Amino acid sequence: MADEFIKGFTLFTLGGLGWLTFGGWYRTPSYYDVVQLVNPAEGVNTAYGEIGLVVGDASFWLMILGALTFWVLIPVSRQLRDVLGEDAEATN
Repeated sequence: MADEFIKGFTLFTLGGLGWLTFGGWYRTPSYYDVVQLVNPAEGVNTAYGEIGLVVGDASFWLMILGALTFWVLIPVSRQLRDVLGEDAEATN
C-alpha cells in the first residue's frame, strides 16, 4: 500500500512541477495579475512554444490522473477483486 502512495505522490509532484514551470513560462503574463497559470497562452509563435504548451497540459493531466490511478483506482480494483474472489469461493 505504501508503494502505491509513493508512486502516486511522485507522479503528482512531477506533474505539478512541470505544470507550474511551463504555466509560469507560457501562461503568466504578469505576476501581479490575480489569475495565473490558467490564462490562455499569448504570443506563442514558435514550434518550441507549442511544444511547451503541450508538455504543460500533459503535465497537468499526469498530475491528476497519475495520483488518481495509484491512490483510488488501484486500491478499489484490489478490493473488488478480493470481494469477487471471496464470492466465487463461497459459491463453490
